[in-house]
Amino acid sequence: MRKFNIRKVLDGLTAGSSSASQQQQQQQQHPPGNREPEIQETLQSEHFQLCKTVRHGFPYQPSALAFDPVQKILAVGTQTGALRLFGRPGVECYCQHDSGAAVIQLQFLINEGALVSALADDTLHLWNLRQKRPAILHSLKFCRERVTFCHLPFQSKWLYVGTERGNIHIVNVESFTLSGYVVMWNKAIELSSKSHPGPVVHISDNPMDEGKLLIGFESGTVVLWDLKSKKADYRYTYDEAIHSVAWHHEGKQFICSHSDGTLTIWNVRSPTKPVQTITPHGKQLKDGKKPEPCKPILKVEFKTTRSGEPFIILSGGLSYDTVGRRPCLTVMHGKSTAVLEMDYSIVDFLTLCETPYPNDFQEPYAVVVLLEKDLVLIDLAQNGYPIFENPYPLSIHESPVTCCEYFADCPVDLIPALYSVGARQKRQGYSKKEWPINGGNWGLGAQSYPEIIITGHADGSLKFWDASAITLQVLYKLKTSKVFEKSRNKDERPNTDIVDEDPYAIQIISWCPESRMLCIAGVSAHVIIYRFSKQEVVTEVIPMLEVRLLYEINDVETPEGEQAPPLPTPGGGSNPQPIPPQSHPSTSSSSSDGLRDNVPCLKVKNSPLKQSPGYQTELVIQLVWVGGEPPQQITSLAVNSSYGLVVFGNCNGIAMVDYLQKAVLLNLGTIELYGSNDPHRREPRSPRKSRQPSGAKMSRKLSLPTDLKPDLDVKDNSFSRSRSSSVTSIDKESREAISALHFCETFTRKTDSSPSPCLWVGTTLGTVLVIALNLPPGGEQRLLQPVIVSPSGTILRLKGAILRMAFLDTTGCLIPPAYEPWREHNVPEEKDEKEKLKKRRPVSVSPSSSQEISENQYAVICSEKQAKVISLPTQNCAYKQNITETSFVLRGDIVALSNSICLACFCANGHIMTFSLPSLRPLLDVYYLPLTNMRIARTFCFTNNGQALYLVSPTEIQRLTYSQETCENLQEMLGELFTPVETPEAPNRGFFKGLFGGGAQSLDREELFGESSSGKASRSLAQHIPGPGGIEGVKGAASGVVGELARARLALDERGQKLGDLEERTAAMLSSADAFSKHAHEMMLKYKDKKWYQF
Repeated sequence: MRKFNIRKVLDGLTAGSSSASQQQQQQQQHPPGNREPEIQETLQSEHFQLCKTVRHGFPYQPSALAFDPVQKILAVGTQTGALRLFGRPGVECYCQHDSGAAVIQLQFLINEGALVSALADDTLHLWNLRQKRPAILHSLKFCRERVTFCHLPFQSKWLYVGTERGNIHIVNVESFTLSGYVVMWNKAIELSSKSHPGPVVHISDNPMDEGKLLIGFESGTVVLWDLKSKKADYRYTYDEAIHSVAWHHEGKQFICSHSDGTLTIWNVRSPTKPVQTITPHGKQLKDGKKPEPCKPILKVEFKTTRSGEPFIILSGGLSYDTVGRRPCLTVMHGKSTAVLEMDYSIVDFLTLCETPYPNDFQEPYAVVVLLEKDLVLIDLAQNGYPIFENPYPLSIHESPVTCCEYFADCPVDLIPALYSVGARQKRQGYSKKEWPINGGNWGLGAQSYPEIIITGHADGSLKFWDASAITLQVLYKLKTSKVFEKSRNKDERPNTDIVDEDPYAIQIISWCPESRMLCIAGVSAHVIIYRFSKQEVVTEVIPMLEVRLLYEINDVETPEGEQAPPLPTPGGGSNPQPIPPQSHPSTSSSSSDGLRDNVPCLKVKNSPLKQSPGYQTELVIQLVWVGGEPPQQITSLAVNSSYGLVVFGNCNGIAMVDYLQKAVLLNLGTIELYGSNDPHRREPRSPRKSRQPSGAKMSRKLSLPTDLKPDLDVKDNSFSRSRSSSVTSIDKESREAISALHFCETFTRKTDSSPSPCLWVGTTLGTVLVIALNLPPGGEQRLLQPVIVSPSGTILRLKGAILRMAFLDTTGCLIPPAYEPWREHNVPEEKDEKEKLKKRRPVSVSPSSSQEISENQYAVICSEKQAKVISLPTQNCAYKQNITETSFVLRGDIVALSNSICLACFCANGHIMTFSLPSLRPLLDVYYLPLTNMRIARTFCFTNNGQALYLVSPTEIQRLTYSQETCENLQEMLGELFTPVETPEAPNRGFFKGLFGGGAQSLDREELFGESSSGKASRSLAQHIPGPGGIEGVKGAASGVVGELARARLALDERGQKLGDLEERTAAMLSSADAFSKHAHEMMLKYKDKKWYQF
């Protein structure tokens, strides 16, 4: 461990990013006679490394779906080129195509640990899933034709690719090269046909004869193509466009879905007309006329069972007169038809079957339905087709996320407590079976500390998630809107109209994990304080307070005597008495000139409220309208369980409330906080002409407490909530908002000899003010005597809006705010009376920071532009670091890492930076992510042990780490997608079928599509691109070849041909992989040794 002497740090150890002038400044701050004590700093730059860990949530804008029925792995592709793979709960993986083009189709190489993706930019990619982070092995870019449909038969290495021109090309998935064999559209259709048949919308081989290929063209033509003779056996024509085709497993019939809402069933040998035409949702007309046309049936599947009728499952096809009806999945089984309504439109669906073989009874057991914003799994084996309970964390976006907080290393009893109250909220009526997508294996998590993520939502709900060991699971959901009256219709909304929609949206979350006290601020200028309880209670009257925060100094008249005037401008050391609380809702709704006045934005329920175990409302605080002006948005919030106080501020001022006594203690305009010390010498309502671009623009949107600057291109304002306001923009600019609040026990003034409870207040103009708190003794006295609040006169200045404050003891350890440990509040009074008195002891500094009078402290203050470490009680600036000149910090957190602490910052220019404490040495500066939208700015947060997260899309959380240790352990922590599973046995052909030539006919595709018989494909048709899989790609390819060898052997055995050629070719492929480099080969062997066989 190296010791850092303050002067050495100043003289040269501040990293190269600090300019010479900055060093001079710092040297000036530390004259030789006034040295700070030496503090040991253990964090070095080698402790830091930035990497993404996992992505949770529903894949944003999904576009494709695939399932491996042997490995039991589900794949979802999206419109932005993302690929999400799901195995058993807790086994998830995220990959991204570099091009960002939409995924149009996915095909698993079943039980091979590989996947083919087809993209809208006409590229095909082969993914290796035999490694924890899948990589692309090969890509193929089609240059002259657009890809529309792909089909890979089970246990085949030849992929059929249909195009917009109506042709079919064949790709060898081992080498990812084109065969010379092509099915041309003009050969496939009738010679007499004068029109083009349209793009290929379907390709499949006859389940009983691999040599027959069924090709569906968009116009309505279907062709059965004989691969050997290279001609069409049958052509089936129908006058409606085709969307999908499916085979009966015996290969004698197939079904087509059409654009007029009909299904046609065809016998293979009867091409003249369909055997049956069904309109599942059409009204049957009595006089034998054709049913009315319906919406297109986008997809149909035809699945057989041994013991009963086949299933016909389809999406779409509703009649046109069902206006407003939700999207439906229809399950037809024998004579029964079930119409299953979905919450969102259907992107794709797949039927999960017991067998991977297409020529066997399918025995379907479930349907996986990919919706626009959800993934639903339907149990086909149970009556009523119930859905399975989804174990994946896909409901993050149930209501849009408006803010989130991340807590690592929480108290160990917290997750079980939240889980136990959350378990009672679960829905009933799910399928009783286990979730069937259960492939892969969990990683070996080295992290053992509890992690909790809280997400706040637009509908006023909060969700608590268990985020331990890179997984995510919902624990508990809290609806904050329960305490308010819901408006039945729009005429009843006199007050909420300052918010166009989502009046309950959560803006700020303040949570104390140790005491379990929770406080939220919402968009309608409301604050709710919650206590955690395991008991159900009925609250007869919801406790509430209304606060009138004013901007003008001279406006102290009390309208109709409803509220006492704000505190007088504090003089030196005066101790004003608390304001009497307003115990009932104000009745005056307009002032003398007819303007709305003294009314809150939301109406609190006046009926008894039943509160379930979990978080229960302790107090509702609302800001009220003032003279026709709506209350301004709350920009900062803090709660302290030890003091029993909550404080919040906006661009008008600050208010402090004693939630135990339900009393307003402080209600001051921001300017009044300064008293006579205001450095800006402002007059009320004067436009501010400050050079700093950090004034809080209180545009009425759900935005950052410190709003983004006007020069930021806000592309994604999907969560913006515009609100009408009579305040002119220039006036809003002139206001100084409260941007940071921190309760602590420290030195309030330079003359203090011992620390005492206080509140540190940071503003958007870079000012830090200190308010002293005089708390009554604990026990009964705490509820009877008032808390005395008085501004101390201490003022500190930084450049840019204040974001975060924290305190260190004399050894450089973090001093956590004082808290009262959680206890059950709703237990009978007499039992608990003695306990209560014991527990409510006078507030003392937390044990880790017991102070002697001679010891000093350090205040760490981070603003949008710089960080300072202030020595207390002297208030000398011990260290200073200018974080950014050209940009601004969006989020700064003081976090624990490797038994030490540091300051972590995320800048609007996309840089993530960390600084040592207390000396503010730069330790990490990485360009990570350009700030493209408000969502990232609003949700980015750092937490302990090198963890961070943000909302990467409206539906997904991206987690990352800045800890080098976590980056190193990540590979072990990730789950494995591929596990060795025996492929099920092929169906038995039976004696008579074998004797009389029935059963499946095999085809020597190698002979047909190989270069020797079909020649080479045109070079200009497609371009082969080697994948960026690197070393892992080589080893994956090598292990994949072994699988190919086994599969090819099986095929050759069936045909009774010799193995020599293929084995030689396989050996050549293995040796070429081997020759990639000696180092790569060693890695491959090491990887082989570490595989699943260990288990």
